[in-house]
Parts: sequence; structure tokens; C-alpha cells
Amino acid sequence: MEFTEVVSRFDPVMGMEVHVELHTSTKMFCGCPTAFGAEPNTQVCPVCIGLPGALPVANRQAVEWAIKIGLALNCSIAPHSRFARKNYFYPDQPKNYQISQYDEPIAFDGYLDVQLEDGSTWRVDVERAHMEEDTGKSTHVGSASGRIHGATHSLLDFNRAGVPLIEIVSKPIVGAGERAPEIARAYVSALRDLLKSLDVSDVRMDQGSMRCDANVSLMEKGAAEFGTRTETKNVNSLRSVETAVRFEMCRQADVLAEGGEVVLETRHFHEGDGTTTAGRPKESAEDYRYFPEPDLAPVEPSADLVEEIRATLPELPWVRRARVQEQWGVSDEEMRDLVNAGALDLILATVDAGASPAEARSWWVSYLTQQANKREVELDALSITPAQVARVIELVAEGKLTNKLGRQVVDAVLDGDGEPDQVVADKGLEVVRDDSALQKAVDDALAAQPDIAEKIRSGKVQAAGAIVGAVMKATRGQADPARVKELVITACS
Repeated sequence: MEFTEVVSRFDPVMGMEVHVELHTSTKMFCGCPTAFGAEPNTQVCPVCIGLPGALPVANRQAVEWAIKIGLALNCSIAPHSRFARKNYFYPDQPKNYQISQYDEPIAFDGYLDVQLEDGSTWRVDVERAHMEEDTGKSTHVGSASGRIHGATHSLLDFNRAGVPLIEIVSKPIVGAGERAPEIARAYVSALRDLLKSLDVSDVRMDQGSMRCDANVSLMEKGAAEFGTRTETKNVNSLRSVETAVRFEMCRQADVLAEGGEVVLETRHFHEGDGTTTAGRPKESAEDYRYFPEPDLAPVEPSADLVEEIRATLPELPWVRRARVQEQWGVSDEEMRDLVNAGALDLILATVDAGASPAEARSWWVSYLTQQANKREVELDALSITPAQVARVIELVAEGKLTNKLGRQVVDAVLDGDGEPDQVVADKGLEVVRDDSALQKAVDDALAAQPDIAEKIRSGKVQAAGAIVGAVMKATRGQADPARVKELVITACS
């Protein structure tokens, strides 16, 4: 069914569950490190692999960061919360239960105001933000889809088991209509920006440190009760969140229009074609047999501690955007483009490292965005830091590099060839300032193109561009074009 027909016949209801790994140095209930990308099963201990008799101890920093997240989401912080056991079997959950929070979460009843493409604001109410531990990771070998179906065997890596996780659960999002997919994306994007500004997670959706489960249902226009929902699991990019919600709305509309019933189930999202397929029947809370975790004491932060944490909250992203927009004098549309491109934080960090706002914007929005697209990565995943970009800008401003040479230096940094100054030295890329060498190149170019030389002598100064181009080619782009032009004009006078 076409999307326009879907929203003319049905009202969508969404519920977003966002899981965020905290980048604490150690896991939630043990002292194992949490670094991403380590060799499989090298960051484990008896606690996180569930050996009998191993007892958990809560990570204080993770608890404080959970409070920090709750405060930033305008939540109430519970003076008394506790952990619970969520019982289920899954191969990469070695204890056969997950330590989580159920009926007494640490943060509840909040909201997040998100800005949409047209500049309007939509408020998403937050049901809760609770603490839990992440699971391990299964790799299914021999399966074309990467899932267990068709696999010859599976490999288990428990490095991720026990990494601190915060689950942020929205209240039902109703009344969104045709903007539901856009709102879903904007909400997850705003959450990502917020959490990054809090410095509690790297929020790398491509690495799984931020994952979204999108719950979607439809109800007939005028109906009083929500329809049956599906939960599309572990959607790992902003674009995919929007695509998954849109697809589920259309798919469910087809089912309902044909007289069928939507099944309460989890679904897998497929990046390749933007579709979802059935996973497993969805459990209810009763199926998990929650009960209080007997090995952990309740979490009871004092009011003073909560206020101390509140005082550490940074300038929130949307407040900073408004301030920066006024300082830079850019339009609402230009600012939205910077935010949507994931460039704003990188530009601000480049400015903090010494670059001018105009130059920082120019490099990130133009050349570096092109490189990110070429390498098929997000802008912030490029192998170059804002400080390195600022140094390239500084070298150009000092006249040691031309813009063209600067791009060569950036390319080399992206390829892992070292710091900008090292690249310039190793590759001999600094602008040639030896007038004798430049004069020889100018003389050679004039001798090779006598007709152009004659035009310049007759007063057609614009013809000097051809000679400048020849000199730039002869010097591999290392000459200062302005100085070359001066020498050309002088030689033809």
C-alpha cells in the first residue's frame, strides 16, 4: 500500500526503545575492560560469563551516568531503585538471565523535545531510563544473511557481556500521522546528540554502542485502542530507523486491508532493501519472570548527589546550536544541514583547535564530506581528528600549503600516513618559495608557449592563467599561484 493511503486510513503509534552502551572503563558488575574491538573472549571473568558463585558489584560511575542521562532527559530520579533478574535463555547470555531494572527504574517520567526538518518541535515523552548489562555477541558462520538460519555453526564472543547499558523507553508516540518516520529518526538523532554531549557514550550506531528497537502499530481512524505492535530490533543507523518505521507502517496496512491480523513479534531489519522479516513471537513481561536481584543492594542516591550530578550537565546541544547559529550568522536551513550531516560538533571542535569558523565549515562540509561519501563511512568515522584538520587549515593560512596541497595532506592523514606536519615533510609537499626555482619554471613555460607570452606582453593579463597552470603542473602543485602570477607578469613587462 502506498504510504499516502496508509496515513489516510490508519493512525500510527510508535514506541522507541534505545539501548546505549556507556563507555566506562570497566563493565557494569565486574572489573573487565570494555574496549571495543579486542580479540574475542579476552575481556571476560567469572562474573561476566556467569560462573557459579561469582558475585556482581555495581559500577558506581555507570550509576552516576545513568542519573546524568535521566536528568538530561528531564526525568525524575528515583530515591530508591533496584536491579532485577530478567530470565531468558539465549546463547550469548551466559547466566541465562540479564541483570536489568523492571518496576523500579532509576529514572522515569521525562521528555525530549526534538526539532524536525521544517524547524518545528515535537515532544517525545520518556517512560523510563533504566540500567542493565549488555549481552555477548553471536557470529553465525556460513549463513548468507548473517543470521542463524542456514549457518553451519555459531561463534560466541563474551567481551560485550556485562558492558553497562542504559535503555531509554519512550511512551507511545501518537498523532504523528505521515510524519511518524521523520519523528522516529529525529528522536533517535536528538538522543544521539544529547548522549554524545554528556560524554557518557560514543553512540556509534555502526559499532552497536547505540541501538534502536522500533515498535510500530496501526489503528483504524477513529479507533480508541492501539493495534497490535511489532518490534523491529537493533536498527543501527538514523536512516534505517526512518526506513524501518515507514516499511512497517506499509506492511501492516497491507495485512489489515486484506483482513489479516498483525502478529505480536520481533522483526529483523534488512539494510540492503529496507524491509523487515519476522523474528520470533514477542514475550510479555510475565514471560521473563522478573524478580529482585538478590546479589545487589538497592540503588539509593542522595538528593545531594543528584544535585551534584545536575551541576555537571553541559550546555545541551540545541541550546549550543542556537548560540552558535547567532554567532556565525547562519540561517535555520544552513544549521539544519550542518546537524543532519553530522558536521556541527566536528566543526566546533576544529574551531576550538584554532581554526576559523568559516574555514572549518568549508573543509568539513565540502571536501571531508566528499571523502566520507567516497569511503562509505559517517563523517565522524573518518580517520582524521578536528585538531588535524585545524593544523592543515593553519598550514594553508601560513602559506606553507595551497588548498590543493592541503587536500593531499588530508588524504594522506586519512590513509594513516601520520600527522599533517609529518606528511608534509615525508612527501615534500610544502609550497615552493625559492624564487630562482620558480623563475626557471616560469621561463620554461613562457618559452614553451610563446603565443601566450605575446598576449601577456600586449596587455592581455588574463592570459597569464595558462602559464600559471603550466608552472603549477611542473611543480606538482607546490608553487604559490599568486607568486607565480607576479613572476609571469614581471617577466612579460
